[in-house]
This record gives sequence, C-alpha cells and structure tokens, in this order.
Amino acid sequence: MTATSYRCAVVGPGRMGAALVAALNDAGWQVIGPLGRGADPADVDLVILAVPDAEIGAAASALTPRASLIVGHCSGATSLAPLAPHNAFSLHPLMTVTGTGAQFTGAAAALSAGSPAAETAASAVADALGLRTFSVDDGERAAYHAGASIASNFLVTLLAVAEQVSGVDRQELAPLVRASVENWERLGAELALTGPVARGDHATVERQRSAVADQAPELLPVFDALLNQTEALAARRIEAVA
Repeated sequence: MTATSYRCAVVGPGRMGAALVAALNDAGWQVIGPLGRGADPADVDLVILAVPDAEIGAAASALTPRASLIVGHCSGATSLAPLAPHNAFSLHPLMTVTGTGAQFTGAAAALSAGSPAAETAASAVADALGLRTFSVDDGERAAYHAGASIASNFLVTLLAVAEQVSGVDRQELAPLVRASVENWERLGAELALTGPVARGDHATVERQRSAVADQAPELLPVFDALLNQTEALAARRIEAVA
C-alpha cells in the first residue's frame, strides 16, 4: 500500500484536526473531515483522532472495529491504551498549532505503534506531513510532553513576562528571542548563555531583581526561580568551556 492510497478520516474539528486535514490535502491525500467527535466514518482505512487527551478513549470507542482499520491519535502524553481494541498508533508533531494553522514540514514527531501495519500507516502520515520521527517509551511520554510544553507554551508565557517587565514591544524583543533560540540550537544551552549571570555580574542581577520587585512584585518568584536555574546553567557553562 502506498502512502497516498490510504483512505483517511480525521476526527476532531479543532486546530490540530483542521491543520492535519489541510496539510494532508496539500500532500495529495483524499481526507474526510475534520469530523465531529463521536464520528464513525465508514469506507476508510485510517482514522486520525485529533481530540483532547481526555476524549481519546470515547472517540476510539465510537469507531466500529474492523480488521482493516488503523486508528491513531496525536497526543504526546497518552499511550496507545485508550485506542484499544483498534490497530493503533500515536503520532505527536513537535509543532505549535494556532488558529491560522501549522507548518509541519521539517518538524519532528514522536511515533509509537502497536503493530507493523500501524507503524507503516503512521510513517506514511509523517512522510506526507514532512515530519521526522523518533520514538518515546510509554513510561517517558509524560516527561517528554512536559518538555515540549516548556519549549513552546511556557516559552510564550515567559515572553509575555518579558514584555510586562521590560515595557518593550514584542517586535523589539523578537530579534533577540530568535537569535537566542538559534544559538541554543546551534551551540547548546551552556554555550548559548549570555548576559549578566553568564559573566558573573552580580551587581547588575541585583539591580534587575530590585526593579522586578518594584514594578511587578507578583513576578518576583518567577524571576528568582529562573535566576536559580540560570546560575546552575552558568556553572555548567564554565565547566563546558574550561
């Protein structure tokens, strides 16, 4: 069976479902959906559940089991267990999806499959989306997904904090953020770290802390927690360049 021969349906009318349908259609697939939760599409080989984690089991239970049917979900933190008794896989793209869609090409994705046939289907979906795949053990999925949330969701929260404290518009901060991320990708965290903590400028750090305490005291615990982690990173940086 070739990648484009799967008769595919996507269940879940949210952001991920819409983004998957658009991307798979662009790749030449014929995709039904995104369908509403509780749908049981007939005459398909493959159903992708793009629903919230807590609804995966119910969405899978709504599907009529067939020997030829392969069912997958897009959750990073959930195992294959909620998909039983279907021939199952999980494919979690490491990509943020907003209301305007997503660019999957070039991103990575965690892939898990319960059978060779399910792995073949999941790989076909990944290839169509332009995703590079890797595996995550079931026991590590929650930690893996926590890291993904830190890298995406918490980063956005942190940038909102930076806007609030600095009083600088995000368009002015964006080049700094992009350069920092690019340096992290190219060099690793230890060598990408710059600024007063990295150079041991404790006086400047104390002035920063006082300013946060004066202007946004509710953010002081966040500043202190990040300062502690950055000091630990700076210590590893010294070891890395020694």
